[in-house]
Amino acid sequence: MELLKNCVLRRNTCTAVHFWRSKIVQKTSVIRKISTTSPKCTVMPAWVIDKYGTNEVLRFNQNMMLPIIHYPNEVIVKVHAASVNPIDVNMRSGYGATALNMKRDPLHIKTKGEEFPLTLGRDVSGVIMECGLDVNYFKPGDEVWAAVPPWKQGTFSEFVVVSGNEVSRKPKSLTHTQAASLPYVALTAWSAINRIGGLNDKNCTGKRVLILGASGGVGTFAIQVVKAWGAHVTAVCSQDANELVRKLGADDTIDYKSGNVEEQLKSMKQFDFILDNVGGSTETWALNFLKKWSGATYVTLVTPFLLNMDRLGIADGMLQTGVTVGSKALKHFWQGVHYRWAFFMASGPCLDLIAELVDAGKIQPVIEQTFPFSKVPEAFLKVEGGHARGKTVINVV
Repeated sequence: MELLKNCVLRRNTCTAVHFWRSKIVQKTSVIRKISTTSPKCTVMPAWVIDKYGTNEVLRFNQNMMLPIIHYPNEVIVKVHAASVNPIDVNMRSGYGATALNMKRDPLHIKTKGEEFPLTLGRDVSGVIMECGLDVNYFKPGDEVWAAVPPWKQGTFSEFVVVSGNEVSRKPKSLTHTQAASLPYVALTAWSAINRIGGLNDKNCTGKRVLILGASGGVGTFAIQVVKAWGAHVTAVCSQDANELVRKLGADDTIDYKSGNVEEQLKSMKQFDFILDNVGGSTETWALNFLKKWSGATYVTLVTPFLLNMDRLGIADGMLQTGVTVGSKALKHFWQGVHYRWAFFMASGPCLDLIAELVDAGKIQPVIEQTFPFSKVPEAFLKVEGGHARGKTVINVV
């Protein structure tokens, strides 16, 4: 009888335990099902292109994926303002796609067209929202400015990811709209004048500088920086930009529409440095106006580097580029002058130096027109029309 009672109790206990475990499993399965439900994707508005072409390829996308930090030295910036540069118009049409895609995907893992949807825009002024683990010199809430390299997703969007070494604190004296007009053109000019040309605040005093294409974004910055360093500046522009470049510090001006620029330059003293923003036939005569055997330098920002790769491919394009620049540099070296190419270089430390000049009142932004974020295509058409008198800025916020 006692044995029978124990068996019944044991069976009832096992049944209760089984019932309890089944309930736990059921509850656990419900909890697991809820915890693995995919969260709603976070999206943002952005202007993108899905293929290369004319202005019609620009598309407003309200559901662009919010960018995320992939590397510990990156930051996410909320874009307050951006600006349109000629490089954006050219990239929209496919300029430099071969070289830029190689930079984006050096191992050629992705298929053709993987860069789309592509967000254009190089300049940004905004506020840091998030920092990578290795970023200890910025914090969320800092107001910053930067120029994003052309192989990265751009700034015509609500948020953008930038490397920490490409970012700098925004000049305190500028609004976001004003600040967004400067980074790309400032760093391009800085690369040509300082890094390639070798000019700085210690060796520029009294030097004669000629700037071809002086009324655009790069030209207006270049006038101001070399003037701040004590140079004598001659600016080549059209008559209607004469007042602007004079106000920025140009000592002499030449109107390229009023006659042959080469003939007008013959009446002037020779130059120590020439910055060429025009290209084309200018380099066939411009170097004749440099002081021979004195270290004088001609630097052009109009080069066939990316075009060669688009036309010939990576290997042949690089070979052709090397032969071209090498032969020209050697030819002019034997004539007593230096011939150089320069390119945009992203650099937070250089922007720090530029910010100091801005806050000291030595550099001022030159803005021709501003557009709301909804009018980005119109801003592109404005820049594509040429004859810039400063920068075209987009107010994102």
